[in-house]
Amino acid sequence: MARINLLPWREELRRQQQRDFLAALGLGICLTISIMLAVHWAIAGRIDYQKQRNQYLADQIAVLDRRIEEIKDLERKRDMLVSRMDVIQQLQFSRPEIVHLFDALARTLPEGVHLTKFVQTGDNLEVNGIAQSNARVSAYMRNIEASPWMEDPKLQIIESKNASKLEREGVFSLKLKQKHPKSGEPS
Repeated sequence: MARINLLPWREELRRQQQRDFLAALGLGICLTISIMLAVHWAIAGRIDYQKQRNQYLADQIAVLDRRIEEIKDLERKRDMLVSRMDVIQQLQFSRPEIVHLFDALARTLPEGVHLTKFVQTGDNLEVNGIAQSNARVSAYMRNIEASPWMEDPKLQIIESKNASKLEREGVFSLKLKQKHPKSGEPS
């Protein structure tokens, strides 16, 4: 039998297998690193894209906040205009009231009673005058209560000027309130 030395061939085969293993290991490491880099770039790209979207949303929110402030400012202006319109409408509505009030003062005034002073503060009225007798002041107060434009007469002062029984002329002072009849009431 011939003697064949297989050791160099086996050793060559082992070296070749070792080189193949190291090449496969290097190729596996390179492939793993490249996959990790690709995943990292993909994730970084998505993060950048999401940051851009977030910035866009923040910009749009800022624009909407400015619009909301403009809307609130317009609503404040609208409310001010509405309140001004209400005041103007109230003034328009109450404009003829003073005429009715003076007319009611003249209509309720009985004979023998003369007014010397009339002061209006809001809806409160103060009337000073001279009457021929206390009965005429009482008649005047009853007429005021029957008036659709005045109410709640309260006698503050009543004094007689002359002590004689023939002339009992006196000074009086009344406080009363202005009434605002509704549109359906007769004026």
